[in-house]
Amino acid sequence: MTAVQPQKTNRIAYPEGTLKRAARGMKCLPFKLELFVTMRDRSVPLLAIVDSAGVENNYTRSPINERRVENSLLWLIQLGVLRREVDGQGITDSFRLTPLGRQLVALWEQSPGEIPPPSWGDRLYNFLNRWVRFPTF
Repeated sequence: MTAVQPQKTNRIAYPEGTLKRAARGMKCLPFKLELFVTMRDRSVPLLAIVDSAGVENNYTRSPINERRVENSLLWLIQLGVLRREVDGQGITDSFRLTPLGRQLVALWEQSPGEIPPPSWGDRLYNFLNRWVRFPTF
């Protein structure tokens, strides 16, 4: 009887623009790396990030209201970094990392151990991508 060798999993090769846009979006939001490390291992409910719970869980630097947290998480879904958790009843209020998000978190965990601060250019470009939508033809 021959032993079955597990296949080595390869990382998805995302286009450079996709990686930059996702990293920029993550940098410009008020979340700490700990939130994304936790989302890599298990789903995180919205209420664990909101207000003082976010600070206590080391997910945010300061309390953030529910609306802002949800809007920020939905932006990360649009960027392809997060996905909403689904159970037998349908969509839940919990979130997890996608493979794209896992790649960025792994990169930042190694060096510098936190999400790098955004530059002014990052902030401007992220604002334009998020709030000013141009039609695509």
